[in-house]
Amino acid sequence: MSEHPSCELPRASRTHCPDIRVSFEFFPPKTVAMEALLWESINRLAPLGPSFMSVTYGAGGSTRERTHQTVARLAKEAVVRPAAHLTCVGASMKEIDGIVQGYWDAGVRHIVALRGDPPDGLGATFEPHPQGYKNSCALVAGIKRIGDFEISVSAYPERHPESLSLDADIDFLRAKVDAGASRAITQFFFENEIYLRYLDRLRAAGVDIPIVPGIMPMQNFKQTAGFAKKAGASVPQWLADRFEGLDDDPQTRRLVAATVAAEQVLDLVDHGVRDFHFYTNNRADLVYAICHLLGLRPKPEQKEAA
Repeated sequence: MSEHPSCELPRASRTHCPDIRVSFEFFPPKTVAMEALLWESINRLAPLGPSFMSVTYGAGGSTRERTHQTVARLAKEAVVRPAAHLTCVGASMKEIDGIVQGYWDAGVRHIVALRGDPPDGLGATFEPHPQGYKNSCALVAGIKRIGDFEISVSAYPERHPESLSLDADIDFLRAKVDAGASRAITQFFFENEIYLRYLDRLRAAGVDIPIVPGIMPMQNFKQTAGFAKKAGASVPQWLADRFEGLDDDPQTRRLVAATVAAEQVLDLVDHGVRDFHFYTNNRADLVYAICHLLGLRPKPEQKEAA
């Protein structure tokens, strides 16, 4: 294992290292009630001063429109710097280029560029649109042709489910960097050693962009474990044991989830990690608590959304 430097402080003080940076991921609302919950969560987390807030994207037209509306509102109201997810699924290059130009015109300067899952979901075979971008590497290059966007891409510490090997995954990530990506955000993971070993391999392969760990606080263990299986992320037995018997006890389940996530991020801080990307599921309380443990406090001058 290579060295991963950390602040030279006792563990109890490390959470107050001044250079912790966080970002938050949301999904576009489908109903009026979900929209209210989304903006309530944004208002709760924005005062912590995140590097950016990203909004996920689906292949369907209505989902695209909701993503655009949410990101455009974030940009217009200057709540925090927004990042728009964009995929290759179900659209021609001309359509996608139009979406990218629309984001530029709306003042958005950061895109999370992804291949995207097939319309039938994880496990199905991805087929590029006949006139579309064939993969995320091509998408990154296409975005860069339109504007000088900051581009984040995905990374897979346990390899993408469709990859032949982790080495092949690393080669493809390096190609995305060559195309213009400036940051990678990982698939969520629950064993920090997996991320640290992956980071060592990336550095050895010459991938030198920030590799931000994606953190998934478990709002619902069974649901998250099911998604992890499809996404190729392992769920260790010790983690399943912690949630055993709590299916009908949501209050205790939330406390356990907070403990598990806090242990994970504080251990990563001990290994020198300073950037974290949280998959919020549009709920703020658990993520806010973890950020508090990291030493982040609300910034009074941070503007809130209406």
